[in-house]
Amino acid sequence: MNTEYTPPPLPPPFSHTTPPPILLAQGAEARLYKTTFLTPDTPAALKIRPTKPYRHELLDRRLTRQRVLHEARCLMKLVREGVSVPAILALDWDPATPADGQRSVGAWLMMEWIEGLAVKHILERWEKWMKKSINTATSEDSYFNKEEEEAKVKELMKRIGRTVGSMHKVGVVHGDLTTSNLILRPPVDSSTPSDITESPSMAGDIVLIDFGLASTSSHEEDRAVDLYVLERAFGSTHPMTENFFSVVLDGYSESFKGAKLVLKKLEDVRMRGRKRKNRPNASLGLNAEEDDR
Repeated sequence: MNTEYTPPPLPPPFSHTTPPPILLAQGAEARLYKTTFLTPDTPAALKIRPTKPYRHELLDRRLTRQRVLHEARCLMKLVREGVSVPAILALDWDPATPADGQRSVGAWLMMEWIEGLAVKHILERWEKWMKKSINTATSEDSYFNKEEEEAKVKELMKRIGRTVGSMHKVGVVHGDLTTSNLILRPPVDSSTPSDITESPSMAGDIVLIDFGLASTSSHEEDRAVDLYVLERAFGSTHPMTENFFSVVLDGYSESFKGAKLVLKKLEDVRMRGRKRKNRPNASLGLNAEEDDR
């Protein structure tokens, strides 16, 4: 039995690209590739929303088109308002059916390539380095200062809060706000250590990515749910930073006039979250992409 993985087909514009797009991630709703735009030296991110074979073809085309256009509109709105997100380079939906008679490959969205690592990976490296340093530190060690390291992380978290606030200020809710969808774009000519022998740099700008579940909303409830999802992400993925989440909220509170009302609503969302632990089927009103609606 041949178990070799066969990649899904690419849309027509990219099926003969040299070099071919590199598959970075594959999820239930989309595939992410690294490719180039116009010249071989201009990297770009290519997000493909494939068709759903089990769904009626006309319904599938309509939903796929709606979703890729909605994501593009959210990004364009944020770029216009100066929020740190990838710029839109090109998009298409319902590309021409391949010659072999198969259905359309869905829709695609090409975006600016953001250099840097996800905040998730930065914090994971930092936590590993911290644990190692705490375990080996002695009174004679001068290279490790726990307070300075924590202050560095708090400054990063404050920048995260300000960036999220700038998104909410213009009326966009992310819908999947985790540390995997926050990129730390480092300054020019900087580098991040590849192992845990050094504390990772946390200099640079925070860039929001992956707006596949985004929505346009100015309701405090929707914004508060966004923050709650991020808070849960820190608590479950980065335990050494969980107690610093208030710094994210400090940065958020400085970002726009209505932020304090959102933070007040966040308390209600947290309360529902605690109750929900005893009622697994209860809903917080989190955004989710319902496939067949």
